[in-house]
Amino acid sequence: MVRVKAAIIGSGNIGTDLMIKMIRYPQNMELVAVVGIDPASEGLAMAREHGIATTHDGIEGLRRLPCYAEIGIAFDATSAYAHKVHDAALRADGIQVVDLTPAAIGPFTVPPVNIDAHLDQPNVNMVTCGGQATIPMVAAVTRVSDKVHYAEIVASVSSRSAGPGTRANIDEFTRTTARAIEVVGGAARGKAIIILNPAEPPMIMRDTVFTLSEGGTEEAIRQSVAEMVCEVQKYVPGYRLKQEVQFERFGGNAPLRIPGMGEFTGIKSMIMLEVEGAGDYLPSYSGNLDIMTAAAKATGELIAARRMALVHTGKAA
Repeated sequence: MVRVKAAIIGSGNIGTDLMIKMIRYPQNMELVAVVGIDPASEGLAMAREHGIATTHDGIEGLRRLPCYAEIGIAFDATSAYAHKVHDAALRADGIQVVDLTPAAIGPFTVPPVNIDAHLDQPNVNMVTCGGQATIPMVAAVTRVSDKVHYAEIVASVSSRSAGPGTRANIDEFTRTTARAIEVVGGAARGKAIIILNPAEPPMIMRDTVFTLSEGGTEEAIRQSVAEMVCEVQKYVPGYRLKQEVQFERFGGNAPLRIPGMGEFTGIKSMIMLEVEGAGDYLPSYSGNLDIMTAAAKATGELIAARRMALVHTGKAA
């Protein structure tokens, strides 16, 4: 089977976990290059052990590799600042980019919700770990309701799985996730909160999703949520409901009064999730990191399938 050749830029925890996933569970992509800036990094050493080309000279080193001309997809697991430079170079060379940074140059992408709309985009952004875990649930409520007036998510992760990059970008996390709840999830207004939990032993990722929706029924929401969980589990097996969806209904005789929003009548849903990582490279409690790499791989596989189909039909550029 001829696969689309791919590269990973960034040899830290995220890039290395993605690399292991691509090696262990190959589908439509073949990983041919891993890029870093530290010649002694564990990620680059592991790549070399698997016969994958490496460079510690960043994007320019990647462009000098003999395999560069054959690469169709690149994953960027560096930083928002570096990604702007990487995107410009890769896009100029016709390489599609899957962005795991907060740069958000391309459209927000959550595989089971909107990947079909972005398969031909030159750059797609994977939002945040909290977004990947919770936006599918907001979308599940949206698709069986007349309107979702408000959605709020609370992502609780082990402090051990929150590195310096996460800690430095918490404000950006909340803004980006809230925006994606609206743009991708379909809520009129979104809010995101992240909690770094120092519990020992480390806890796995837990997420709570609150929605205020109009129209639809509790049973329709319950069924839609269950179906969406199954969709996410196709690429994140450790994604599951912590308990049954909880509902509270507000009628015209006793509306919910919300500061700044007025009165609400309809259904309040509470969806509680947990995300256990696959343990490919990162610890299983790092579900917040695992869901990002798993979603990125799932996105890349679908983009690769699209590229292969276009080649087969003679429609590739």
